[in-house]
Amino acid sequence: MAEKTENALVRTKGLKKYFKVSGRWLHAVDDIDIDIDQGKTLGVVGESGCGKSTLGRVLLRLIEPTSGKIFYDGNDITGYKGTQLKKIRSQMQIIFQDPYSSLNPRMSVAEIIAEYMIVNRAYRRKADAFNQAAKLMDMVGLARRYANLYPHELDGGRRQRIGVARALSLNPKFIVCDEPVSALDVSIQAQILNLLMDLQEEMGLTYMFITHDLSVVRHISSEIMVMYLGQCVERAEADELFRNPVHPYTKALLSAIPEPDIETRNKEIKVLRGEVTSPIDPPAGCRFAPRCELATENCMTDAIELVDRGGGHFAACVNLSGQRTN
Repeated sequence: MAEKTENALVRTKGLKKYFKVSGRWLHAVDDIDIDIDQGKTLGVVGESGCGKSTLGRVLLRLIEPTSGKIFYDGNDITGYKGTQLKKIRSQMQIIFQDPYSSLNPRMSVAEIIAEYMIVNRAYRRKADAFNQAAKLMDMVGLARRYANLYPHELDGGRRQRIGVARALSLNPKFIVCDEPVSALDVSIQAQILNLLMDLQEEMGLTYMFITHDLSVVRHISSEIMVMYLGQCVERAEADELFRNPVHPYTKALLSAIPEPDIETRNKEIKVLRGEVTSPIDPPAGCRFAPRCELATENCMTDAIELVDRGGGHFAACVNLSGQRTN
């Protein structure tokens, strides 16, 4: 998609992940090219089932890609196995969506945070791992008095702080944040988002932030990628995307954001009509075409490629001019 940059910590080239379903192929992630610069955040948005979470898991090699390449810090890690893969995974972590089901209910807070360090033998003695776990609790704003409690004894916000501390335990450079605030109350969401941003600034972390909430992704992201049925349909810097969306799907998503302003009560909301294309062996052409008011016959047959509309703003639509709109 974008030109190769020297600062890219994570990069993919033609990344695909298909799942076999009754002898056919479900295209969960289809030909994705991304570059995430060191210390930056790529926000990934789209409706449920578009492949956001699958993309994050494929990047971390939790799910094996069908084809394509994954590069980390300039190295092709697509074929890494065994010791090589274990070593690289210590630098690439994930924060899960559900702060309850992602934690072992039989382990205390301190044990959960120390687990990765013990398994990876980050310290000679277990006591050192638990001392570091206590420091991580301080770092994420979790009082040490909770160290011997169990997940069910804490609220959602504190559970998610455990997840953040656990992800930081091996001092990673890259973290996939898989909808880390979607299960939390609004006030707690803001606290966790601010925590993630503070940690990024303090530790130089690089994030892929997956969410369906566009107001959240604007707050934390340097750049945003919009996905639809496994494909990237638009990508740009966060402010640019909100100021100047060009793809019809992106415009529909942005129009649906609720705004607490009485002056916007009459704003037009773009309602998407039509049937969603099946992700199983999808036909050629634009997958959004059946729901798009701009669709023509060419949209149903032509291969749709991401085109630079100027200033690093990419969009995949044959009915848009090559220039940016005002």
